Amino acid sequence: MTLTAPLTALGRATLGFLAMVGRVALFALATLRHIATPPFYAREFAHALLHIGWLSLPVVGLTALFTGGALALQIYSGGARFNAEAVVPQIVAIGMVRELGPVLVGLMIAARVTSSIAAEIATMKVTEQIDALVTLSTHPMKYLTAPRVLAALLVVPALVAVGDVIGVMGGYVVATGTLGFNPAAYLKNTADFLELADILSSLAKGAVFGFIAALMGCFYGMNSGRGAMGVGKATKSSVEAAAVLILAANFLLTGVFFSL
Repeated sequence: MTLTAPLTALGRATLGFLAMVGRVALFALATLRHIATPPFYAREFAHALLHIGWLSLPVVGLTALFTGGALALQIYSGGARFNAEAVVPQIVAIGMVRELGPVLVGLMIAARVTSSIAAEIATMKVTEQIDALVTLSTHPMKYLTAPRVLAALLVVPALVAVGDVIGVMGGYVVATGTLGFNPAAYLKNTADFLELADILSSLAKGAVFGFIAALMGCFYGMNSGRGAMGVGKATKSSVEAAAVLILAANFLLTGVFFSL
């Protein structure tokens, strides 16, 4: 019994993990089905657009601005060791657009939006508001999940685009104001180096990350336990799952977009 206990625990954990993957996959498919079929709740969708998009702009903008500035300083410092300081505009642009912009926006959305969605829906479950929706012949997933996931799917790429621009401008401000770069030459090098594929990949990552962030918030909110402890656990688990899945998806998407 003692020798098989570790294997039993490993098997139990593996089966639990696979069961969770299956539940999330079925939840995602059901969400896509509800998005594609009527009825549509325009008011909930508009509220989600405002909450996920407009109200996230300050934290996204500040994060991108300081990251772009810090990236310029780091690249200049590292490039000085090889007399390659001139590559700062190119590396800041490609680093922000391909990688840092989408990932940082995705993680900020996971921290701000995923937690909010999970706490809101979990509280509704605890207070039996979801049961009330069923009593009123309203499908909870169609009313709560579909608008939020669709809004994140559409608005997070826009946030990524804004974050990319602000991040590049953060590098521009630091490079021209502190490091002695010519403003016109910096902008020209940035524009010449970026390609359409870089921008499209950044927006595609934003859409995937937005879908993941909203989906995890809805999934853990819908499946939360009862009481205040259940709400807290759902909120914590949703952010953890969203952050890990966003980083994993980033790795996979980077391999797909840039290894061909």
